[in-house]
Amino acid sequence: MASGGGYGDASQKIDYVFKVVLIGDSAVGKSQMLARFARNEFSLDSKATIGVEFQTRTLVIDHKSVKAQIWDTAGQERYRAVTSAYYRGAVGAMLVYDITKRQTFDHIPCWLEELRSHADKNIVIILVGNKSDLEDQRAVPTEDAKEFAQTEGLFFLETSALQSTNVENAFMTVLTEIFNTVNKKNLVAGEDQSNGNPASLSGKKIIIPGPGQEIPAKSKCCS
Repeated sequence: MASGGGYGDASQKIDYVFKVVLIGDSAVGKSQMLARFARNEFSLDSKATIGVEFQTRTLVIDHKSVKAQIWDTAGQERYRAVTSAYYRGAVGAMLVYDITKRQTFDHIPCWLEELRSHADKNIVIILVGNKSDLEDQRAVPTEDAKEFAQTEGLFFLETSALQSTNVENAFMTVLTEIFNTVNKKNLVAGEDQSNGNPASLSGKKIIIPGPGQEIPAKSKCCS
């Protein structure tokens, strides 16, 4: 069971911190989805994300305090080499496309390939068709996306950041699944320890290139 828990309390004890990345082509509405989830805001004057930004929101899942750290990665090709380093350490991902622009959906397999090459193999992924309020301009049939998600083992929802439709559901689907996965691992680890075997859980190190450090090679896909 999950609840929103408001939009953050600095004094609140945090039980878990989950890093989730938003990825997809530029202008599909990733930043607007983040603003809607983190602050319940929507701006008609939103500008393209430069590099990587992140926001947090604290919520309650099954009586535990969870801080969702949501990273908004730029979709423009010139920032791709920088953002690839930020996939590491993520336990959840949202693959976002614009239902009115077929090309943004056609690029999803490439984004997914890049994500899986950099992220943990157990990362929780949801496919999100944004801008569902523009139904009269739809270029991507819902069934196409459902079929792709089923084939790839992804969750799937269509959202509207403008109308605040399913945005909360999309984030909570990912966060709740991460929470359940972590709890299962903790349960197994506890059983191993009780049987005399040390727990095999370890944290993931997030590697962020600093000034003068080498940046990973630029991906050729999704351009």
